[in-house]
Amino acid sequence: MDSLTHIALGACMGEAFAGKTVGRKAMLWGALAQSIPDIDFLAALWMDTPSSLLAHRGFTHSLLFVALITPFMALLAERWHRPHDISLLKWILFFGSVILVHLFVDAFNNYGVGWLEPFSAYRISFNAIYVADPFFSIGPGVACVALIWLRKKHLKRRFWWKFGLVTSGLYLLYCTSNKLQMDHEVRYLLDKQQIAHVRYFSTPAPLQNWLWYVVAGDDQGYHVGYHSLFDRDSSIHFEYFPRNEFLLDPVHERADVRQLKRFSQEFYTVEKWSDTLVFNDLRFGQVVGWLAPREKFAFHFYVNRPADNRTVVQRGRFAKWDREATRALWQRIKGD
Repeated sequence: MDSLTHIALGACMGEAFAGKTVGRKAMLWGALAQSIPDIDFLAALWMDTPSSLLAHRGFTHSLLFVALITPFMALLAERWHRPHDISLLKWILFFGSVILVHLFVDAFNNYGVGWLEPFSAYRISFNAIYVADPFFSIGPGVACVALIWLRKKHLKRRFWWKFGLVTSGLYLLYCTSNKLQMDHEVRYLLDKQQIAHVRYFSTPAPLQNWLWYVVAGDDQGYHVGYHSLFDRDSSIHFEYFPRNEFLLDPVHERADVRQLKRFSQEFYTVEKWSDTLVFNDLRFGQVVGWLAPREKFAFHFYVNRPADNRTVVQRGRFAKWDREATRALWQRIKGD
């Protein structure tokens, strides 16, 4: 999830744990603990782009990292706030649970999380919620603002931290239910439309949880389309994108190309844009694909211009968004 949502969630958890004992400082500890796994963004300062893509949500999002950082943070907080009546074990349980919540929530979107690093490079990804979903964030965000505003002894503080945690938890359950329904419908429609595939995934289109982006295919290419929970049509319109693996033949031994393949989890295509060789990671969707089905993919890496890829994850995510694209998204959510 986005950093502000993690901070708000952590603040609510901190208030729940020790708001009455250490006041607003508990919110700061919670926000810090929720944010600490994202320290991996510093890797981009010295790594090349493909390496930093793999480093993000890697070791610092692993269970081993939780086991290492939790006692350190617990000891620091326990000593900082002496005298108090909170045992070291309670501090450990608090920090461990807050950091684990970060790892758990991040696994619900499509980037993937390395829970088992460094013992396994496998990334866990449930593909159930968009990385920045305002409907998930609004509950803990409002609660965090209320907790900052209210006095330490105010009776409403208990209500607000519960509100932030419960609303986000319920929305996550709702998204999971949508995911299960979507996968059931899409798999049925893929069989009905006789679309053979070895690999498949569905993930929400930007900023909501009702219109889903669908990819199905194999080493030859992928069928890409969109399906709404409110669709009335008994089929999905797919566009086919060939993988074009042969275009990578001259560079297939390069380390960055191997890293991109690993990062994409095999969901990729290759294209030539004029004289530029482009690697597309299909998992991040298309640029306004619900409006223009043949649009570029949001994640496109310039293989022969590596210096131009510093913002590769972000540059296509909201490109070409305007009033028409936003209106088309709303209309597509409502269903065909």
